[in-house]
Amino acid sequence: MELVCKVVLLFLLFSPCCGTEWEFAQTVTAVASPLTSEFVSPLNFQKKLIEKQCLGNEMVDADVHSYLCDQPYVTFLPQYFSYLHANGVTHYKIFMPWIHILPEGNFRTPNETKVQCYRQLLMAFTAASIKPVLILHHKNLPGVIITQSMVKTSTFVDLFVEYAEFNFRSFGDLVDMWLTFSHLPEVLQSLPYDDPSSSLQALVAAHERTYTLYHEKYSTGGKLSIALEINHHFETIPLESLSASLRDSVDFLSLSLHYDCRNEENLQKNLKSFQNIWKNMAVLLFSLTFHECNSKTENMPIPVAALFKDIIKEEALTMGYDVNKFLDSSSARAFRYTAFVPQGNSCQAAAPLSSYQKVWETFANQTALERDSFLSDVFPSGFLWGVSTGAFNIEGGWAEDGKGESIWDQFGHQGHAYMNQTADVACDSYHKTNYDVYLLRGLQSKLYKFSISWSRIFPSGIKASLNPRGVDYYNKLINSLQDSNIEPMITLFHWDLPQALQDLGGWQNDSIVDAFAAYADFCFATFGDRVKLWITFHEPWVISYAGYGTGKHPPGIVNPGVASYKVAHTILKAHAKAWRLYDDKYRSQQHGKVGLVLNSDWAEPRSPASLDDVKAAERYMHFMLGWFAHPIFVNGDYPDILKSQIQQTNQHCSSPVAHLPSFTEEEKLLVKGTADFFGLSHYTSQLVSAGANDTCSPAYENFGNFSQHVDPAWPQTVSSWIRVVPWGLRRLLNFVSQEYTGTKVPIYIAGSGMPTGAGGDAVNDTERMDYFRLYINEALKAVKLDAVDVQSYIVRSLIDGFEGPVGYSQRFGLHHVEFGDSNRQRTPKKSAYYFSNIIEKNGFPSKVLHRSFKPVTFDTALPMRLLGLPASEVPSKAKVVWEKFSPQTKFERDMYFYGNFPGDFVWGVSTSAYQIEGGWDADGKGPSIWDNFTHIPGNIKNSDTGDIACDSYHKVDEDLYMLRALGVKSYRFSLSWPRIFPTGRNDSINSHGVDYYNRLIDGLTANNITPMVTLYHWDLPQALQDIGGWENESLIDLFNSFADFCFQTFGDRVKFWMTLNEPYVSAWIAYGVGEFPPNVKNDPGYAPYKIAHTLLKAHARVYHTYDRKYRASQRGVISLSLNADWVEPKTLDDPRDTEAADRSLQFMLGWFAHPIFKNGDYPEAMKWTVGNRSELQNLPLSRLPAFTAQERGYIRGTADVFCINTYTSSIVKHKTPKLKPFSYEDDQELSSEVDSSWPTSALANMRPVAWGLRRLLNWIKEEYNNPPIYITENGVGIKATPDVDDTNRIFYYKTYIDEALKASRLDGVNLRGYIAWSLMDSFEWVNGYDPRFGLHQVDFKNPSRPRTPKRSALYYAEVIRNNGIPLPKEDEFVYGEFPKNFSWSVASAAYQIEGAWREDGKGLSIWDQFAHTPLKISNDETADIACDSYHKIEEDLASLKGLKVTHYRFSISWSRVLPDGTTKLINEVGLNYYERLIDALLAADIKPQVTIYHWDLPQALQNIGGWENETIVQRFKEYAEVLFQRLGDKVKFWITLNEPYIIANLGYGYGTSAPGISFRPGRAPYIVGHNLLKAHAEVWHLYNTTYRPKQRGLISITINSDWAEPRNPDKQEDIDAARRYVQFYGGWFAHPIFKNGDYNEVMKRRIRERSLAQGLNESRLPEFTESEKQRIKGTFDYFGFNHYTTILASNLNYAAGISSYDSDRGVASITDRSWLGSGSFWLKVTPFGFRKILRWIKEEYNNPPIYVTENGISERGYTGLNDTWRMHYYKSYINEALKAVVLDGVDLRGYTAWSLMDNFEWATGFAERFGLYYTNYTDPALPRIPKESASYYSSIIQCNGFPDPATGPHPCLQPQPEGTVTSTATTPTIMGPVPNAAIKKVQFLGLELSLSNAEIALYVLFALSLAGLLTFALFSYKYRRLSERVHKPPHLELDRL
Repeated sequence: MELVCKVVLLFLLFSPCCGTEWEFAQTVTAVASPLTSEFVSPLNFQKKLIEKQCLGNEMVDADVHSYLCDQPYVTFLPQYFSYLHANGVTHYKIFMPWIHILPEGNFRTPNETKVQCYRQLLMAFTAASIKPVLILHHKNLPGVIITQSMVKTSTFVDLFVEYAEFNFRSFGDLVDMWLTFSHLPEVLQSLPYDDPSSSLQALVAAHERTYTLYHEKYSTGGKLSIALEINHHFETIPLESLSASLRDSVDFLSLSLHYDCRNEENLQKNLKSFQNIWKNMAVLLFSLTFHECNSKTENMPIPVAALFKDIIKEEALTMGYDVNKFLDSSSARAFRYTAFVPQGNSCQAAAPLSSYQKVWETFANQTALERDSFLSDVFPSGFLWGVSTGAFNIEGGWAEDGKGESIWDQFGHQGHAYMNQTADVACDSYHKTNYDVYLLRGLQSKLYKFSISWSRIFPSGIKASLNPRGVDYYNKLINSLQDSNIEPMITLFHWDLPQALQDLGGWQNDSIVDAFAAYADFCFATFGDRVKLWITFHEPWVISYAGYGTGKHPPGIVNPGVASYKVAHTILKAHAKAWRLYDDKYRSQQHGKVGLVLNSDWAEPRSPASLDDVKAAERYMHFMLGWFAHPIFVNGDYPDILKSQIQQTNQHCSSPVAHLPSFTEEEKLLVKGTADFFGLSHYTSQLVSAGANDTCSPAYENFGNFSQHVDPAWPQTVSSWIRVVPWGLRRLLNFVSQEYTGTKVPIYIAGSGMPTGAGGDAVNDTERMDYFRLYINEALKAVKLDAVDVQSYIVRSLIDGFEGPVGYSQRFGLHHVEFGDSNRQRTPKKSAYYFSNIIEKNGFPSKVLHRSFKPVTFDTALPMRLLGLPASEVPSKAKVVWEKFSPQTKFERDMYFYGNFPGDFVWGVSTSAYQIEGGWDADGKGPSIWDNFTHIPGNIKNSDTGDIACDSYHKVDEDLYMLRALGVKSYRFSLSWPRIFPTGRNDSINSHGVDYYNRLIDGLTANNITPMVTLYHWDLPQALQDIGGWENESLIDLFNSFADFCFQTFGDRVKFWMTLNEPYVSAWIAYGVGEFPPNVKNDPGYAPYKIAHTLLKAHARVYHTYDRKYRASQRGVISLSLNADWVEPKTLDDPRDTEAADRSLQFMLGWFAHPIFKNGDYPEAMKWTVGNRSELQNLPLSRLPAFTAQERGYIRGTADVFCINTYTSSIVKHKTPKLKPFSYEDDQELSSEVDSSWPTSALANMRPVAWGLRRLLNWIKEEYNNPPIYITENGVGIKATPDVDDTNRIFYYKTYIDEALKASRLDGVNLRGYIAWSLMDSFEWVNGYDPRFGLHQVDFKNPSRPRTPKRSALYYAEVIRNNGIPLPKEDEFVYGEFPKNFSWSVASAAYQIEGAWREDGKGLSIWDQFAHTPLKISNDETADIACDSYHKIEEDLASLKGLKVTHYRFSISWSRVLPDGTTKLINEVGLNYYERLIDALLAADIKPQVTIYHWDLPQALQNIGGWENETIVQRFKEYAEVLFQRLGDKVKFWITLNEPYIIANLGYGYGTSAPGISFRPGRAPYIVGHNLLKAHAEVWHLYNTTYRPKQRGLISITINSDWAEPRNPDKQEDIDAARRYVQFYGGWFAHPIFKNGDYNEVMKRRIRERSLAQGLNESRLPEFTESEKQRIKGTFDYFGFNHYTTILASNLNYAAGISSYDSDRGVASITDRSWLGSGSFWLKVTPFGFRKILRWIKEEYNNPPIYVTENGISERGYTGLNDTWRMHYYKSYINEALKAVVLDGVDLRGYTAWSLMDNFEWATGFAERFGLYYTNYTDPALPRIPKESASYYSSIIQCNGFPDPATGPHPCLQPQPEGTVTSTATTPTIMGPVPNAAIKKVQFLGLELSLSNAEIALYVLFALSLAGLLTFALFSYKYRRLSERVHKPPHLELDRL
């Protein structure tokens, strides 16, 4: 690094003052030298200048006497030289640094910069009339010289002479007094000679040759000598002899004297002996040192006078003296650290050095080596490590859930950011709380600094606009942080001011102080119970400078002279008020801290020699940092420098250019001291120079009179303002400490980081790692070396984000965010792992600590060995599992169960060595059979190999990061046998492999994660395969040897061992099918059995080794991991299929489990089947090997727990296969298949069938006596790449874990743990990398193998955190009643129930036509008769009475009343039917709810275009008027249209509903919808104007809509899709009616954009005229709503050319696999959606009165009358409606069940049944038979909801004597609490009966008892009479009797 020549000299500051004056004779040489370290120490130079720093072998002397050219040049140095000269100083000592002049020791390669520097220094002395005394070398020799001198003695002499000659040539014209050496003891000691005499001889020779050279070639009157020390005694040569040898090679005698004030005689003695040798030689007192003169130091002349006296007494010819002691007298001490102004013989002191000057001067003389030296040490215990973000940088959700607009929202929308980017979505953190906390756990971050969006909590900036959903978001985040033991640090304001406040002036408006205080008050009150670290403002300098000064940030105001300072003034007052508020109101209860974060560069003078630049740099610091820090941390006011500079600038200009507001005295007191800590953001440093100060243009730099520069050598980042200058941080921290905080206020480094670009390798950010390494180390130096109280280091930023004007082009994150992907997935960068490592080590420890770990105990007690069990029967007793579970209905099977696992349940994740490690030949690893197998082309899909895989061998930290983030309790992994034993034998131990596993295991235990270690996971060393592999029984011993080594090496930390993973695979897939190595496939009838036989014995051997040698000390458990699919018999009633299912499990699972967990032998089913087939195959012995009795005893019980891997299920049936060829597969005598309705996965043979897991666990329980069970693998493969949004994997875990929960909680299975497969995507054996099983995505195309958490990882982490699947709070059952006068109804529709399709003059409807069209209706069914309700009013009325409904909703058939659709002909007979029905209802006190149109348009109107023809509006109005006229006096509840969406889209778009039009799906639905809306409006106005005044009824429309949940609730795109789905569905018709008369903006925008993209001139969505909008708007009296189900929505981009409703909507929909199904494919049981959509209607349409006009569930076909699923549906849906009323304030007025009876369900015909009453279509009478649900619904109606049983008996719970619906069905207990006497259960004689049935049973029992008593009495009477008649009957008659 180029040294600036002017940076020279440590200044010598003072002259004698106010004490004894010293005047030196003109003829006396008065020599001054650099000040002593004692004198310099107050400048804080002492530590830096007297320490010696080791540079290799070179010791650099940093004494204050040395290297003047390295010391800062001060502008007043010439004046000081003049001052010295004026006081008699004639000479000045210059100590030349040999190593600096000749760095390589070679005079041919000097340091020219240093040479020039020293020439300038010498010239400065000459100019001041002071002569230099140049000492060529003093003290220790440079290392390079020592190295070269070690060759031979003469080398040192030659090198010194060369060095001296170089100096003579370079400086001889400026120097006439030279010394070769001084400080001889140090010089001699550093010479590289063992013999002291040799060292002395070399030194003397060097001096003598130099003396000769000087006088022969260079001297023109100059003098040369050597400095001797009079008090020093050399070891081998007396001083006198040395002096004599030098007598002829000195021009004067230079002596260093040590004067002892208590022993003056000693000096006199030494002087006398010297005088004898050096007679008549002039003496220069080179240096004076005083000892034991402390009492006299205040009057230095006393010892000096005594010294002179002694010298004179000895008659020495004294030529001069060292006068430093005179200059350093106590009289001069008052002038330390001042720039002197000599005034005669007096001096005047200036102010002390400022904090900046002290800090700068402390570090300014550092060499680059000293400055950049790395400190190996750790931070204090409790140091806070954290990461930060800002709300507008990451949250997104800019308009979500009521958030108000911020100034950054507007800034982005106005196109001010890079490439018009916005923060609308940003990182989508608003929806990704769990994701961000997941990353924080992985990082091990102790603290998370984030900001609250003011406009998210107070959308308009004031409390009156409180947004509870915004509060919920931050509560969720804070709670999640606390759950993960992460301290939240909240910033109240991080630049994103609500736009509403900016519109009022923003921070220029003084009223904002109160607004901010109110906002802060709310936050303190709401979050302060959990938040203990608060930041009021983040970097207010940026707000003031960039927002209101330069205008580069919003609000974009360019007014640096006024607005900028005004804003800062306001912010300071707002901060102070918030701090005082917390201090007064909250601190005593919450015990938190409040501060602010200030940002600052470090300012280094551009020219250190320029006093102006030094002052400019100081001004820069006060203008940037002091602007805010000084008022708060010093005196409540701005820095004097800032104030005076602005004043000076204004005076310089013709008119003021800046206005700095003033604080009142009261405000100063308010502001001062308002911080509990000093938050500091720092990124870079600046070189600052003095400005020209000749411009009056308003600019920050001009006000401060400085200019900013950078050193080109400083590394550049992608940001123009950030250069990497780490040493600036240490200096800045020292400055903050000295100027502001001292020891009272801690410093929190709250922002530090650097950006990288958006392109290139996003995760391999080594430059960021270097940045953190250096910057954090500078912070460490400040803490450890400078005693600065730094308590935190917070990195910016957790994730990449929106970086203001530069958008997403600069990335500060430790985690890469893929902004091009709507998932916004986060991938840890290398810097994340690096920073995590620093956190873990708490800094940079000086050495790697010895391995330490937390002892992990699996159990407190030694595991009890499992007892042996008798052999299984054929089929086994476990067949009870099929008997119990196979008859279950889908409802019973799939009913979701909520609950928790036991407290000690083990959650984990798994991998295996070959699949993830890579490093296949690294560090001495031997090849495995998989290495060889994969290297053969064609063996693996895509020719993939595991050579690198996930590279986990090199990525222990990365894998530990994932495990920490997941929060697992255990990690199951396998050891690579050939990595530890390359040849498979213990004579080839590979220490590198052992080290890898030690590091992994240590890392796991350090993170409290239990290692679950598999010894063998299929990767046999190839060397062992070469000797036969598992076919060779010698592997039993070799495997035992490997296991023994592992137990011994790792067993102190590993407490859970598995010997083998899935031996079934090793036996059958490797040696039978031959798909896996060693690829043996030619002997499937023998080899698999032989391999299994060996594996079992090898397992048992290893088990006994552990049990015998290690268990007592290590206290672990050991087992093996078996695998099995569940198998379901094809036909449950066929015993052969049940036996086949049991046999399948015995052949797969029992093959290994039976010998180990039962009797040491194979299952009887195997022995029997294989034995019989072997005999049939004419073999002398069974192909299944036999164990000896000893082997059976040895194998039995060799497992402590039962470990099972399972993935899928299958269906089996008995089969008799051929006898040859021999095959294990045929031995099973079964065939296998899958149900095509089961979900698929990436592997055809692994379909997710969750319920199979519960059954398998129960089978294990029954078969093996309920052992402790661990599921050690379970997961699903997905092919999609990338698959971070792996919804199907979430469905898999959601359902499989729930089945495990059922097994544990409901079935008593002893389940101890669940281990998911797998931690990350990996090499999936023969399928390569295609199927992805990982919870983390691995990018195998990237050499760095980055790992990205998938959504399933977050889901699984949540399951772990909850220890199961607890019932969500919002899904908890709520007791309560609906409002009084709540309407309870049931519904039907004319076409679906009436029949009589051609009776009594009825005209054809479009549904008559459609149903009679082939292939339109399932089974070609029609509604010609349907339920025949046209003829069964009484029957229907009876059903209604039985339900106790208050209302009945039905529709009128338009074509029955007006056969051709017009009023030309009114069919009186048809109209009479409805009149009779209405009269009957009213007579029964049931109010009619009449739907005018329920889809059955007269065919005559369809023939002229139907709803596409606008004339239908008038026809519909006329039809409605007929009804109003004829029925309106009795009907008070009208529905104009039922589900217009179905009419428009299904009827005219999809064509699946009548009239079946589908050829214009992009236009026709919208035209039809347009006409429907106008028709509804006209009918409403007709009724409102003409009939309402008299009839006083209600009229509206019924709109239907599913609720849509985002498929990925963490993804803004899916959230938008869900909203779009609902707006296109329900909002299509609701928005015009209930809002503004027009379509919603979502539809209008989407359809218009797609229409224009298709080349159309206008939107395909018709437009309403303004008058039409007004006509439609508000045409409702209530909101009629039909709802059944919920879907999961995601974005789907259709091709631009596709024109349809679906493509316009752009939504894909799926359903959650855990949702209960129904008889309709589209209807899933999702009660939560009902509440949500009711709440949506409330919020979207201003809480209109709502009547639910349809809600229900179907079954397919006849399933009996015990319809538990329907009762469950109504119970849960109606309860959600109750929640909507009582918890959400929804104005719900009524509920209608669909439907009264089973009926014609449109296109599905009669297959789907929704009825509360069963309709028997096979009976011509079509009887209506009540299902159990009818009774249940009746009970809800009677109770008007769900009365709380805790409040006591309710009248509605009493039995109803009349009209009660009865049924022989019973209700399953799964229904939970049911508020009805007919449903509530009691125990009666061992049976569970309803109360009413129990009462009947009691009567029956009483009657039977009475009858029995009478019978007994009669019998007794008869018997007695007989006895009397025949006293002794004959034997024959007795027998007959």
